[in-house]
Amino acid sequence: MKISIVGASGRMGKTLIETLLDDGGLLLAAAVDQPGSPDIGKDAGESFGKPCGVRITDDADAGIEKADCLIDFTRPEGTLKHLERCVFHRKPIVIGTTGFDENGKRKIADAARHIPIVFAPNMSIGVNATLKLIDVAARILSDGYDVEIIEAHHKHKVDAPSGTAIRMGEIVALALGLDFTESALYGREGVVGERNPKTIGFSAVRGGDIVGDHTVMFCGEGERIEITHRSASRKTYALGALRAARFLSGKENGVFDMQDVLG
Repeated sequence: MKISIVGASGRMGKTLIETLLDDGGLLLAAAVDQPGSPDIGKDAGESFGKPCGVRITDDADAGIEKADCLIDFTRPEGTLKHLERCVFHRKPIVIGTTGFDENGKRKIADAARHIPIVFAPNMSIGVNATLKLIDVAARILSDGYDVEIIEAHHKHKVDAPSGTAIRMGEIVALALGLDFTESALYGREGVVGERNPKTIGFSAVRGGDIVGDHTVMFCGEGERIEITHRSASRKTYALGALRAARFLSGKENGVFDMQDVLG
């Protein structure tokens, strides 16, 4: 299976390429970066000592055309452009990009009428197991427990809360019968009054090189239950993305998430 990766010189792009090169069942078809990148023309594996003969290019269209599947962990505006070309070439895409607005999500849904897409805020297998645990806990602790979600990421992350934290909140809201848009509370400042039991609180930390930490707290009278996932390496996301690419093989269209990928 031939895989093309966009954002090749970014932190996640490099991790995806290195992980793919270690996978004997997949081939790197193309490594794409934005025009003007100083890495254009370099061997895609050179920066981590694994030269592979694939040169980084700024021709996304050609990279998509060569591939059996595209993997994109870039930014929403770039991902949507790549999505258009995937539809044109009828190529599957794995989207790990976060920060989409409602219009962006609609465009992904529209594209899925023509091609298969895995769209998930977090590709980590461990995180997706954690999402299942959160759903179970929320249904058991549906009365008398306040829910707070705390996430931490590196200083370069541009969106907050993280897509994973938002997904955790959506799962809690669904389990509790709440409207997520109305119940989500993003940060507190000043005299905010007593806590509304129908809210789901979010707090975001940004600093250093934190890969990704997420904690959901169920706070009751006399006890507190915390479900935490901590990522020590981006490789967990890369492994999940490659598994998602394999999952799309043979699919005709539709939007899938990692719960589908993991069965």
